[in-house]
Amino acid sequence: MVNNVPTPPTPVNEPVLGYLPGSKERTELKAELSRQSAQVVEIPCIINGVEVYTDNIVEQVMPHNHSHVIARVHMAGEKEVADAIDAALNAHDSWSTMPWEARGAIFLKASELLRGEYRAKINASTMINQSKTCHQAEIDSACELIDFWRFNVQYAREIYEDLQPPVSPSSMWNSSEVRPLEGFVFSVTPFNFSSIAANLPSSTAIMGNTGVWKPSRNSYLSNYYLMKLMMDAGLPDGVINFIPGKASMVGDTCLSHPMLAGIHFTGSTSVFRQMWKDVANNLENLRSYPRIVGETGGKDFIVAHPKCDKEALTVALIRGAFEFQGQKCSAASRAYIPESVWDSIKDNYVEQVGKITVGDPKDFSNFMSAVIDKKSFDNIVGYIERAKQDTGCEVITGGTYDDSTGYFIRPTTIVCNDPRYESMAEEIFGPVLSIHVYPDHDFENILKVCDSTSEYALTGSIFAANREDVLTAMSALRYSSGNFYINDKPTGAVVGQQPFGGARGSGTNDKAGSPLNLLRWVSPRSIKETFAPPHEWTYGFLKE
Repeated sequence: MVNNVPTPPTPVNEPVLGYLPGSKERTELKAELSRQSAQVVEIPCIINGVEVYTDNIVEQVMPHNHSHVIARVHMAGEKEVADAIDAALNAHDSWSTMPWEARGAIFLKASELLRGEYRAKINASTMINQSKTCHQAEIDSACELIDFWRFNVQYAREIYEDLQPPVSPSSMWNSSEVRPLEGFVFSVTPFNFSSIAANLPSSTAIMGNTGVWKPSRNSYLSNYYLMKLMMDAGLPDGVINFIPGKASMVGDTCLSHPMLAGIHFTGSTSVFRQMWKDVANNLENLRSYPRIVGETGGKDFIVAHPKCDKEALTVALIRGAFEFQGQKCSAASRAYIPESVWDSIKDNYVEQVGKITVGDPKDFSNFMSAVIDKKSFDNIVGYIERAKQDTGCEVITGGTYDDSTGYFIRPTTIVCNDPRYESMAEEIFGPVLSIHVYPDHDFENILKVCDSTSEYALTGSIFAANREDVLTAMSALRYSSGNFYINDKPTGAVVGQQPFGGARGSGTNDKAGSPLNLLRWVSPRSIKETFAPPHEWTYGFLKE
């Protein structure tokens, strides 16, 4: 609209549905789970709004029942990737010059579709594709993504307004054109959060960018449905191009293209580092310096002080470590617990962990399901078996596993004498919690150990009753995490409340769920218009 400065709806966090017995949402989700489990979906590439079937097919299976095929995925080749890049570049002019409120309206529409008719569909696909429980799927694929879309539109408005120069003398008018990047953005997304998968390409798009989206090989079904949702919301052709394909081939093609403008990545630290190296090696062939934004690995911690809430600590250990099989970059993976506290909570902790049910997520009584695939299963089992053989370790819960039907691993707890043992330092990305028990008097030293043990700095938490001890921990662990929690588990960041991201080996800390992330996807142009330009080139001081 002309002469209009619109204000989008005030964003609010989407309420989490409970899926209690007899509830409407539970009935709808159960029915959708049955429907999706009974079909095999053909998943194409989507290039310039067109579904492209390549006949180079890989099968998608349920991690909790790996003989059950849920999708046949048509994988992209070099031609499809090149076509996707061309489509993104061709869509750039019209999309980047569309009024920001028109772009925002598309994603606000998407949020309404997701909270309504798409909710059960996306949640069910996340459950059968990524083996999340209904609760985890609801938080992730419904609520968090709705929040991303709502809040990102508000953040975009703030950026367009706040980046305007505050001073314009009477003879001129200063302004900033908050442009998108020149070229295309390459979004590479993880399997473990459907919300992140859709947010990475859409957050860049809200700011006027176009791009190529490479979804994880383990989440094609849920991600395909999310792509279709955005198209149903009115996303123009070519703005986001959905490209399932071999990571190395898709990556090499995108990273070597001269119009690469940015990378939006969530995944492993090693892959991100290699992508950064590849970009650096190709800089002379690129039109611009690409924006590189990444959220990568984590080795997230809980540190307990001798004076702490023991019941809350126990709950945080269990929920933080074992929800979604520990397949969260924010999952509690290591804990440092004083002897006196451990002596009082150990038996109850072991008892409670023993009650955790593991199985098919369609059975709502299960707290955990399967890890994502055989590669992940074997890696986690390797850590467990090495700990069993190490005299400095004691496996006090779990330690058992079975991949005959699905990739199931019991929630495992390893007590380590050495606070720098491999399971205390390395990312495992599974249902394994390593605990080091330290002398009560050694609190300040254990904070130093915590800070220096791992290469990561994503999330962490402190449990302490006294403010002085909280402040001590906050100071010592200042750079140990990008998200820090006091008397809570180190997971569960909420859009608009706790912007998410970490530093060191955990990424660039560009804070998804905040304006900080969206700022990476713009390249402002400063504009000065002079109303009374000078008509002489000389200055007064030149006169004698």
